[in-house]
This record gives sequence, structure tokens and C-alpha cells, in this order.
Amino acid sequence: MPAQTMTHIICTSALITLIFAVPIFYFYVVDNISVENMERELKEVADYVSNSLGNLYLLANSTKCEILLEKTLDLPSTIRDSTYYLEIVYDVDDNSAQYVKAYPTDSSWISVGSLILPGPKADSGTGVVIESSEQTVVAGCLRNETGTYVWIKEGE
Repeated sequence: MPAQTMTHIICTSALITLIFAVPIFYFYVVDNISVENMERELKEVADYVSNSLGNLYLLANSTKCEILLEKTLDLPSTIRDSTYYLEIVYDVDDNSAQYVKAYPTDSSWISVGSLILPGPKADSGTGVVIESSEQTVVAGCLRNETGTYVWIKEGE
């Protein structure tokens, strides 16, 4: 009789452990998959904005005159039911634009970046940070005697 009791205790303990442990690991894996998918979608948005700014910069630099270029970007208003920020990260010393950073408003530990072509400066007066919304987003580039500046802003 003690052998049967011991077997029942071991099996019951194992079953109770499985009942409580499996959901914990399941939700951990599901959360990791959700974070990876959000990072992937944010990376696509950051790459798109960075590529657009790079194209505007190359186009503005191919002329010898002062020029203002703007492009309306087709961005999603939310990613995984969360709004997000787009930011042009730049060097404070010389205002040179480094990369485009995208991160959700409700998760500060998730962020992705996409490099900008070397050369343009960030126009901190016009816009380097925007929040996604239902409004259109405009990427811009201005070339004048002081340099070539890029920015992102909400359109009309």
C-alpha cells in the first residue's frame, strides 16, 4: 500500500506542477513572439522613413541650387494596437542625423533603429520626433548655403 500511495503523490504533484507551469511558460513564449512581431513591424517603418530621407537627401544634393523637397509618407497609424514614436536621432555637437528610431508609446524598452545616409543634418526646429496618428506624415529635406537638413513632421 505505501508504494501505491507514493506513486499517487508523485503523479498528483507532477500533474499540479504541469497545470501551473505550462501556462506560465506558454504566456512567456506568446509574449516574446508578440514583441518580436512588433519589433519587426517597427523596423519596417523605420527602414521606410530612413530610406525616404536618404532618397530626398540624394535628390537635393544632386542639384547646385537651394531646394526644398517633401514627400508624404504612407505609415500605419498603429502597430499591434499601439501608437508609436518616430525620431531622428542626431549628434548634438554638429546636428548630423544618425538614424531613425521607432518605439511604441506604451513600451519604452522596445525600440528599433535604421541608419540614415551620412551627410544630412537634423532640422531640430522643424521636427525630429512625431507620434503616429491619423494625420499624414511628411518627410522633408532642405538644401541651403549652411547645409542639407532633413526632418519629419505631421502634414495637413
